[in-house]
Amino acid sequence: MEGLSIGQLAAKANVNASTLRYYESIGLLPFPERRNGQRRYDESLLERIHFIKVAQHTGFNMQEIAILLTGYETGDPQSEQWEQLVKQKRCELENKTKQIELMIEVLDNCIGRKCINWSECMRKIQTTGTCC
Repeated sequence: MEGLSIGQLAAKANVNASTLRYYESIGLLPFPERRNGQRRYDESLLERIHFIKVAQHTGFNMQEIAILLTGYETGDPQSEQWEQLVKQKRCELENKTKQIELMIEVLDNCIGRKCINWSECMRKIQTTGTCC
């Protein structure tokens, strides 16, 4: 039988089969072809699943992911809704990146015990831009 079974695709994508069925039910994955009653998937869906997982882990909800995916699939120019979402989420990710960088600096300074406590380190970073 050609194509991957749901179990094979799930294993390669490192998700549960139920996750794939859920993605199908909300339109993030196309309904698969069935052969002898079994779902058969093209291996190229792994890239799409990876995109969905990265988007989820960076704060996108399922509706936003669906909008992002649709913006690329239609072949039409992106909608205003799509462009607004992309701009908004990009700004959110930039802000989250700044927060992550700040926390990395705090942790780096904790490793070397350059500050007495958390509050001293955070206060120094907020006032001077660096801890020590």
